[in-house]
Amino acid sequence: MKFRVRHLTTYRYGEAVQLSHHAAHLRPRLVPGQTVGVVTLAIHPEPAVLHDGRRDYFGNPTTFFTIQEPHRTLKVEASFMVETGLRQPPPLVPIAWDAVQPAPEAMDFLFDSPQVPSLAEAADYAALSFPPGRPLAEAALELSARIHADFAFDADATTVGTPLATVFEERRGVCQDFAHAGIACLRAMGLAARYVSGYIRTTPPLGQERLVGADASHAWLSVHLPGWGWLDLDPTNDAMAGPEHVVVAWGRDYDDVSPLRGVVLGGGDHKVEVAVDVVEEEG
Repeated sequence: MKFRVRHLTTYRYGEAVQLSHHAAHLRPRLVPGQTVGVVTLAIHPEPAVLHDGRRDYFGNPTTFFTIQEPHRTLKVEASFMVETGLRQPPPLVPIAWDAVQPAPEAMDFLFDSPQVPSLAEAADYAALSFPPGRPLAEAALELSARIHADFAFDADATTVGTPLATVFEERRGVCQDFAHAGIACLRAMGLAARYVSGYIRTTPPLGQERLVGADASHAWLSVHLPGWGWLDLDPTNDAMAGPEHVVVAWGRDYDDVSPLRGVVLGGGDHKVEVAVDVVEEEG
């Protein structure tokens, strides 16, 4: 599948920003089953310092930039073409989850992280899907399906700062919350799990026209299967990630891969507007 992706972030500040430093995760990763075309990154005001195409600790393409002129509006727009294909299915030979030995490449994703702390409620929730001896992939798939069934999608229920304990208590949130919930459950079982950010193809409601800028970024999770690799699960849609998913970055949780973050001098209160388009291309 071929997609044209556009992601525009606009910051509007109540007072002039005198100086700002930013890091952006807006360039998609090169991963098996995903080919990336030319990526265009437009920033206004124009940065005085720009380091593009560097990679962070997790290997994600990262853009660092500094704006040194006073400004009350910042616009960052990324656009690119990407082609996705089928992804490798889980292994036919199952491995029991409680027989898993952590692999060196997965160690960073075994432990607590800023937005995914250890929670007793996560361990209790996960235990229902992880009886002794059950195959890891089978248990992880059921866990993802249970989150999809038990947690209601509600765009107004949480913010990026809502504690994960609140998400478990209220059983409401968005894709970021569902990914964090699944990661917390898997880590509670001693399994390596990581957060994946990206996009997914969306379609308008039946009979309605597609609205420009009405799409959103997306998030899901991966669990490590020793000797095979990472299995991508999307609890928001009760599915394994496939050709409709575009991978941008991965880390321990949202904090590691937020699309745009920074430190500013001045600015006062601010508002953030995000417009995303994920359009399937013919051919």
